[in-house]
Amino acid sequence: MDLKIVIEEPQDGQEEQIIIKCREMTAELLRILALLKAQDALVAYDGNKIHRIKPNGVYYIEVVDNKTFLYCKNEVYESKQKLYELEEALANTDFLRVSKSVILNMSKIKSLRPALSGRFEALLDNGERIIVSRQYMIDLKKRLGI
Repeated sequence: MDLKIVIEEPQDGQEEQIIIKCREMTAELLRILALLKAQDALVAYDGNKIHRIKPNGVYYIEVVDNKTFLYCKNEVYESKQKLYELEEALANTDFLRVSKSVILNMSKIKSLRPALSGRFEALLDNGERIIVSRQYMIDLKKRLGI
């Protein structure tokens, strides 16, 4: 695909925008769009404080007792969004559903090893361990190219 990039400064009063003109929405364009969307911050809460968290700073997202939590390197924040909403928002990024209650940031995986009952255990950069359910192993292997 021959891609032409045009960058223009908006006139006074105009908002900044990205316009994509394409004959077909290819996998490469979807990946580029996902990267652009991933620059958006996720809204999360720490008590009464509201935080904007960059997705690349999130290690994994987990639902515990019907509450959604964003786990970062050393901090944990609560999200008001449902897991499926975050999964949709982070589609085509490094995030992948690995169990009914967890979405994992693939870029934070340090190593993987087999666990019991056909599951795998992911060791993350921050030392935490996440279990990958058997039914999600196909997607994980596809993403890893194995």
